[in-house]
Amino acid sequence: MLTVDKVQVCYGKSPAVQDVSLRVAPGETVLLLGRNGAGKSTLLKSIMGLEPPCSGRIIFQDRPITGSSPCKIARQGICYIPEDRQVFSNLSVLENLEMGMLAHKKKLNRHESLERVFEYFPRLKERLGQQAGSLSGGEQQMLAIARGLVSKPQLMLVDEPTEGLMPILVDETAGILRRLRQDGVTILLVEQNYSMAMSLGEDLSVYFMEKGRILKHGDVKEFQAGFDDPDHWMKM
Repeated sequence: MLTVDKVQVCYGKSPAVQDVSLRVAPGETVLLLGRNGAGKSTLLKSIMGLEPPCSGRIIFQDRPITGSSPCKIARQGICYIPEDRQVFSNLSVLENLEMGMLAHKKKLNRHESLERVFEYFPRLKERLGQQAGSLSGGEQQMLAIARGLVSKPQLMLVDEPTEGLMPILVDETAGILRRLRQDGVTILLVEQNYSMAMSLGEDLSVYFMEKGRILKHGDVKEFQAGFDDPDHWMKM
């Protein structure tokens, strides 16, 4: 579904992502791990068209999207949930979800799309008229994921969804991600919380980034065998 081939992203003359290649198959959840500053978020932004690569190729559904605009990429079926959530704080929960529907290239059935989201996030249904800026941090994270999901994406790019959340909300977010995975939603997940990431399943494909490069790639067991204490190593 998604192929990233030898992508390099630069800020000025400084490379933030260097010669990175990865693949995401339909229905797969792929983990992109690494410490702060490794280039994980920059890579997601590059896929989404927010930070165009200076070299390399990005292919989605057998079509090149390298350098395409974020709007065009969204309409091809990719949604991006940024690490800082970026909900529309002055709009209601419902209005935020309706904004998500605009990303779809075809007009969506409003009722069906909302009800599908509420199956994952019933709490949001109780807060439809509430201003998004007044939600708790955990609820804003739910809304950010729901706003992406409501567009019926073929691929979700999810950037550190547990950042800054209390442990109970980390567990809740992990549960939602597990359910999305079980339902066949394709996800490329950036995460620094190693324990949460590993809880999503033992058969996941894992890429580990360090200083803008892919340092290690394998399934969960192979990844765990490569480091004595990967949780500690990621936080060094």
